[in-house]
Amino acid sequence: MRSFAQEAKACYYNHVIPNNLIPFFWDIDTRGFDPAAYPEYTIGRILELGDAEAVSWMRATFSEEQIRAVIRAERRLSPKSASFWALVYDIPLQDIAALAPASS
Repeated sequence: MRSFAQEAKACYYNHVIPNNLIPFFWDIDTRGFDPAAYPEYTIGRILELGDAEAVSWMRATFSEEQIRAVIRAERRLSPKSASFWALVYDIPLQDIAALAPASS
């Protein structure tokens, strides 16, 4: 069983962007940003720009189902990132929105 301090730290950790990840979110004010309130944006940003530490935080913060849903639906992922994460999560490439031909 976790102590109160561990629970408080986990709650805080899951509701703010850690300092080492702030550079990935240069376009927003991260001081009041709650990643849980914007999972698609947060996950997409980490998938596209994150390093190993950022990915570790993402996996600890969001469910695999949430991450897989973003990989499938996020059109702003680059083809390189979309292909990589599709392979990592064993998602067929034809199910990845970022890899679909642009509609006119």
